[in-house]
Amino acid sequence: MRIISYNVNGIRAAMGKGFYEPTFALNPDVLFIQETKLSEALRPLEIPNYHLYSTNSKVRKGYSGTAVYVKNPPLTVHYGLANGEYDDEGRVITLEYEGYYLVGAYVPNSGEGLKRLDYRMEYEDKLRAYLISLNAKKPLVYTGDLNVAHEEIDIKNPKANEHNAGFTIEERNKMSELLSSGFVDAFRYLYPNKVAYSWWSYRFHAKEKDAGWRIDAFIVSDSLKDNILSSSMEKDFPYSDHCPIILDIDL
Repeated sequence: MRIISYNVNGIRAAMGKGFYEPTFALNPDVLFIQETKLSEALRPLEIPNYHLYSTNSKVRKGYSGTAVYVKNPPLTVHYGLANGEYDDEGRVITLEYEGYYLVGAYVPNSGEGLKRLDYRMEYEDKLRAYLISLNAKKPLVYTGDLNVAHEEIDIKNPKANEHNAGFTIEERNKMSELLSSGFVDAFRYLYPNKVAYSWWSYRFHAKEKDAGWRIDAFIVSDSLKDNILSSSMEKDFPYSDHCPIILDIDL
């Protein structure tokens, strides 16, 4: 199975740059999209041979939002975390299949001046509890824009960013807690010392200099780690400040 995750930073803007055709040319079985920035009245395009599920922010127009395209329809679709928590910002979609779950998320950014760090910490705790509860039933793949560079190798300039959103010790510790709860980071499991990024600022020619962050990831149940075939980034996609990340896994 090929799973792709892509933060498009506004699906209408990405469409204007022509992202659909090259993204689907990668032949995903599952394509999770984050930051669609659509209102409840709008949906992403329907694509032949794919089933589409999406959720949008209900508290702020043109903000957040996630979607997923799948070749095979799931048994169930769930929005938000346990009891639908955090679906007011359209952040999480869970697909249930016979032998596994797929969870796509757009994790809250802690914001300028870390003004949402407390909100983010609460989210991380509830997310971890939710994933643990799913993992107790079936193994899972959790992916999306996770908004944290977990280790120094995952960011170009760690010292300069250690107090910035996405690289605070608090956020990094929450990822460590998640991974110690029965999960592995697929890319880092395969490539312990490889440098690769998934997001580059639009400022300062960051992508040209490859001054990036690896904040998009696949987190898989420990029981699935030997099923991981490959994990990669499509850096040259110019349709967003993120690039698609790809997981090939035997499910």
